[in-house]
Amino acid sequence: MAICRRNLLHMRGSPMQLVSTAIFPMLFGVVLIYVFGGAISNGRMDYKEYVLPGITFQTVAVASRLTGTWLNLDFTTGMMDRFRSFPIARSSVLIGRITADLCRMIIVLLLMSAFGFAIGFRVSGGPLAVLASMLLMVGLGVALSWVSAFIGLVLRRPQSVQMTASLWMIPLQFGSSMFVPPDTMPGWLRVFAEVNPVTLVCDASRDLLTGADAARPVLGTILWILGTITVFGPLTVMRYARRV
Repeated sequence: MAICRRNLLHMRGSPMQLVSTAIFPMLFGVVLIYVFGGAISNGRMDYKEYVLPGITFQTVAVASRLTGTWLNLDFTTGMMDRFRSFPIARSSVLIGRITADLCRMIIVLLLMSAFGFAIGFRVSGGPLAVLASMLLMVGLGVALSWVSAFIGLVLRRPQSVQMTASLWMIPLQFGSSMFVPPDTMPGWLRVFAEVNPVTLVCDASRDLLTGADAARPVLGTILWILGTITVFGPLTVMRYARRV
């Protein structure tokens, strides 16, 4: 918890990091909905209701990418040398980092929810559906943070970590139902999109918020969360132990 607090103090000292994480998706959402929304939806659906869950998860994905960058910076700035001298468990550095990023995800989720209601997004699934939607998004965000942490520990330079974290997220974000329905995609891409965890969490959120049957995407999202943490959690811990 002390390390988590230390990481959160970075956010207090540089609040624009948090603001930019939420502001950019908001601006992106305004452009998508009011500039391109009519052409994308083509009168078939309310594009605002469709795209806002996707943009909301985008903020979580952006926050998860920062995990690896901050870990890498701690190595390059010598902070890890100080951690080595402390009588603490090595795992506490990783857990403290990801817990701090979990707090960041919750904050940006609340900001994006306020933004959605401000532009007219309405929920028909009830408060429990909203809570379940947020839990799924945060859960997948934490799972992606473990992937980001592994990348941050494998690569040596913060610039390389940032570039790699952005590159591997591109197919997950754009090869999904985040912005457009998969049935408008080519067949080979549709196959990938339908099993993509980003598609599943966005579809689960849409179904929960509209009161539709969300059993399949919810189950798929939970399986992806558990599978990703099961694989990358131990890999990250082992890589961290080797690097320190």
